[in-house]
Amino acid sequence: MKKIAFATHNNHKLEEIQSILKNMYHVMGLTELGITEEIPETADTLEGNAQMKADYLFDRLGIDCFADDTGLEVEALHGAPGVYSARYAGEHCSFSDNVEKILKELERIENRKAQFRTVICLILNGEKHFFEGIVTGELIKSSRGEKGFGYDPIFIPNGYSETFAEMPIDLKNEISHRGKATQKLIDFLAKFSGI
Repeated sequence: MKKIAFATHNNHKLEEIQSILKNMYHVMGLTELGITEEIPETADTLEGNAQMKADYLFDRLGIDCFADDTGLEVEALHGAPGVYSARYAGEHCSFSDNVEKILKELERIENRKAQFRTVICLILNGEKHFFEGIVTGELIKSSRGEKGFGYDPIFIPNGYSETFAEMPIDLKNEISHRGKATQKLIDFLAKFSGI
């Protein structure tokens, strides 16, 4: 089976991507590749961060790889936290710190519209390709559900009554921002591989 590197230390992300790509590629995360350091994410856009991480991996290992960056974009907060979603409550904050901060900021705000956006940068045979996935929904006032990670316990996608943290992973993968971006990546890889 072909191997492809994914620039992440996040096991949740790795599991999600592996479950989607399992029939085509063996996806290797940074831990499996022996890379222990955090890859810098200092760009001010999701696209920039995804490219920065993919470049880092390609320069270091010279193998086909991809990286993603995801942001929660809240309408009432003018698109924040966006590119700063993972460290919204501070540099070494936890998922629950971030959720708490968002809920506090939205306390007296009626407009709860938000979207998750994922951008993937793929480097295949030295060429870069970008894929984007967006899911729209709204933020609820308190956390619900044990699955997922990040802002999943407070995000309900449009057309559903469950938060991402309450959904079975297969359903979340099908409709999520990462699922949509990854589907575009898969379609591209399948076409490229002649599958």
